[in-house]
Amino acid sequence: MNATTNTATAPRPEPASDIEIARAAAIKPIADIGETLGVPWKAMVPYGHTKAKIDLDYIRSLADRPDGKLILVTGLTPTPPGEGKTTTSVGLSDALSAAGRNVAACLREPSLGPCFGMKGGAAGGGHAQVIPMEDINLHFTGDIHAIGMAHNLLAAMIDNHMNWGNKLGIDPRRVSWRRVIDMNERALREIVAGLGAGNGMPREDGFDITVASEIMAILCLATDLEDLQARLARIVVAETMDRQPVTAADLEADGAMAVLLKDALMPNLVQTLENTPAFVHGGPFANIAHGCNSVMATKTALKLADYVVTEAGFGADLGAEKFFDIKCRKAGLKPAAAVIVATARALKMHGGVGLDDLKSENVTAVRDGCENLLRHVRNIKAFGVPPVVAVNRFDTDTDAELAAIREVVAEEGVETVICTHFADGGAGAAQLADTVTALADGGESDFKPLYPDEMPLWDKIRTVAQRIYAAEDITADKQIRNRIKALEKAGYGDVPVCIAKTQYSFSTDASRRGAPTGHTIPIREVRLSAGAGFIVVVCGEIMTMPGLPRRPAAADMGVHANGDIHGLF
Repeated sequence: MNATTNTATAPRPEPASDIEIARAAAIKPIADIGETLGVPWKAMVPYGHTKAKIDLDYIRSLADRPDGKLILVTGLTPTPPGEGKTTTSVGLSDALSAAGRNVAACLREPSLGPCFGMKGGAAGGGHAQVIPMEDINLHFTGDIHAIGMAHNLLAAMIDNHMNWGNKLGIDPRRVSWRRVIDMNERALREIVAGLGAGNGMPREDGFDITVASEIMAILCLATDLEDLQARLARIVVAETMDRQPVTAADLEADGAMAVLLKDALMPNLVQTLENTPAFVHGGPFANIAHGCNSVMATKTALKLADYVVTEAGFGADLGAEKFFDIKCRKAGLKPAAAVIVATARALKMHGGVGLDDLKSENVTAVRDGCENLLRHVRNIKAFGVPPVVAVNRFDTDTDAELAAIREVVAEEGVETVICTHFADGGAGAAQLADTVTALADGGESDFKPLYPDEMPLWDKIRTVAQRIYAAEDITADKQIRNRIKALEKAGYGDVPVCIAKTQYSFSTDASRRGAPTGHTIPIREVRLSAGAGFIVVVCGEIMTMPGLPRRPAAADMGVHANGDIHGLF
C-alpha cells in the first residue's frame, strides 16, 4: 500500500503521510456527494458536514430501479507488508469517476482494535483514500459501538435470566455467547464472571473483538429492519441442561437489540479524496464471518450507480469465496467482474524470499510466487466471474519483474494492469478502469456459487477445501461429525459454510506460502451462526480477540493544541 512512483528509476521525494494527504483534501459537503448519486437531502441523515446515513424509507423507494454492475476487488494470499486492496478499490472508483462513469465504492468500516494496534486504519492510503479519514478510522457514525451495545445487552440478559431463577434451565457450562469490546485486549480473552456475593452465578466467560460478533455479520446480511430483528431473534446463545438451544428470542432480547441497531442499519455515505461517493458500512471478520460490507450498502449503491466497486477481506480463497457463496447467494447479487490485487513483493514472498530481501530484484521468485496468484485467478473463474489482475506498483519493482507477472498471467488468458493509484490517485488506475469496464460491460460473467444449497454440510466443506484450497481432503473427529449431523437434523443443512482458517496460506499452516497442494484441512470446531445464516467451520487456531504488539500504533498518536490528530495511519 506504499507505492510512490511510476518507475523504478525515478524515485519521488518522501511522500506525505496518509493523514496529511487526507487533511489537505478538498472535501465537499456530504449533500453534494448525495446529489452526485441523485439522493435528495431529505433522504440523508447527516452526521456533521461530511458524513451521512441514507434513510431506510428512501432505500425502499429504490426497489424498482435496475441494478448497476457489481465489481469485486480481492487479492492474492496476504503477506505481512500488505497488498493494498482498499487502496485499489478507491483508486479504481476514482478512475471510473474521472472517466465520466456513475460509480460508487462500497467498503467495510475499520475497527478500533487494529487501528490502535499494528495494522492501522482501513480507509485506503496515499492518494487513494476515503475521507474524513480520522472519523472513519475512529468513532465514525457509531455503528460498531451500537453493535457492541446490542451484543453485550444480550450477554447481560443471559446472566440476569440465570440470576433470577433460570426459568429456561440454561446450563452455565454451555453459554456460548461471550462479551465484546472494540479493542485489542488479550487480558480479556478468558475471564471468570459473577464472582462475589450477589453478583450472579460464577462461570467462565471471555471477550471477543466487536467485529467478530455474530451481530456484525447479521447487520451486514440483513435486508431491512424486519429481517434484522428476525435474525437477532434466531441467535443461539446457550444450551439447556437437556441440550436444547436457547435463543435471543427465548430471552426476549431481540426487540431491545433491534432498537439499539435501527440507526446502525442505515448505510453510511462519505467520499474519496477525489469526491467519488463511497458507502462505508459494516465490517465482519473475514475468518469467523464473511468479511464483506453490508448488503444494505451494496444494494443501495447498485440502485444509485452504474458501477459499484466493493471489496472482500483477505485473499480470494477466504474473502472472495465467502463473498460469492454467502453474500451473493443470500442477497441475490450477480458480480460482473473481479479485480485480483497483487504486488511484486508479495509474489517474491510466495516465491520464497524473506521479508528483508524484498527490495532486491528477483524475477525467478516472482515467477515462482505467481503460482499463488494463478490459483486465485482460477478460483475466481470457477465462479463464472471474469478477472483482471491489478499490480499495485512499488518503488523497488523492476520492469523485468512486472513483465514476468504479465507473461505468466497471460497464459491464463487474463490481463495484467500495472497501477500507481497510491501515488497518482485515480489517474494511476485509469487503464484498470478501462479494462474493468470492458469486462463488466462485455457480458462474460455467468456467476454461480460453488455448491448448491441442498448439498450436505460435510460435502460443502470438502468442496471448498478441494476446489479452492487444493486440499486432498478434510478430516474431523467423531464428535465434530456428530455435530454436523445434528445441525442438519435441526434444519440447518441448507445454509452455506463459512470456513475459518489462517489467511496466510491455502493450507491451515500459516508458514506454507505459495500454492501448496495435497494437504488435509482439519476441522477443529463447528459453530452455528443461526442469525447470520451460516455454519462456521473452524480449521486450526482462530483468534477472535487480538492482542496489541510490543509497540502499538497507539503509542505514537496524539492531538495537537489545535485539535488535529497525529500518528493515525
